[in-house]
Amino acid sequence: MAPTRNIVIFGETGAGKSSVINLMAGQQIAHISPDSHRCTLHWTEYPLTFENGIRYKVFDTVGLEEPRIETKDYLTAISNAYGLINTLKERGGVDLLLFCIRGGRVTATMQSNYRLFFEFLCEEEVPLVLVVTNLEREANMEDWYTRNVGHLEKHNIRSAGHACITAANLLDGRHRDKYEESRGILRKVVEAHCNASMEGWTGGQGWLTSFISKLVEFFVGRPKKTDIIGILTKRCGMTKEVARQVVQHIRDEVPSQS
Repeated sequence: MAPTRNIVIFGETGAGKSSVINLMAGQQIAHISPDSHRCTLHWTEYPLTFENGIRYKVFDTVGLEEPRIETKDYLTAISNAYGLINTLKERGGVDLLLFCIRGGRVTATMQSNYRLFFEFLCEEEVPLVLVVTNLEREANMEDWYTRNVGHLEKHNIRSAGHACITAANLLDGRHRDKYEESRGILRKVVEAHCNASMEGWTGGQGWLTSFISKLVEFFVGRPKKTDIIGILTKRCGMTKEVARQVVQHIRDEVPSQS
């Protein structure tokens, strides 16, 4: 039996991640509702199978809602990232990133989420597919990408592939036709960039240290050494000695930390 491929889907609230998961699955498996308690890098796992028998696990994640983060969110992101990568490592690693955005302008939060997941979490080692939603009013949905690809690249948002779609299923007439078309577009790009010949990325030696040192770019203020050690020991299960070594490496890389 072919291994299950692991997909991490991310994007701002309102980008339509749950709708995209349901579109891919061909049924309602993800609940579409606003989250009252946002928890950075928390995730929910959904299994789905395409008609060709290929199985996927989609990890629907909570990213950043603002370009910058406070102490609580910074520490939560560290522990949740550690848990997510360890969970994925046990399942064979990360095979694909799906970055959901609404068709519109590039925002600072959009850029921060791209960096958080692609550059920081997965160290640019995982294929990323851009999923542009809310395009049912486009005469040809692909036209959006043609008009905006230069703008995306100007803001350093690059992808291995893209899908211009609508994931809103309560539509009728020609919009409904675009919804059905979108399922085919989305599944095709997933299959193209998440195939059986790939090995899932599992994070390497020093991954956590690298992640934390990069994450500090988003932090408002200066994270305390004791706060980070507390997270690593209490939430990540490290010994105090290992936690201290991690923090020392971070301090060597980011001298401004205290």
